[in-house]
Amino acid sequence: MLNYAITFFVIAIIAAVLGFTSIAGSAIDIAKVLFFIFLILAVLSFVFGRKGTV
Repeated sequence: MLNYAITFFVIAIIAAVLGFTSIAGSAIDIAKVLFFIFLILAVLSFVFGRKGTV
């Protein structure tokens, strides 16, 4: 999930440099959503993954 977020972020940077602002805006929005999904899943795995260990 984080790999996809980084990929879309790089695509957004390249598109912004080349002047494709609408593509860059869309790519950065997708990257934000994927990054927040990654954060939520990471926090959930840390919380629920540690309950079994004593």
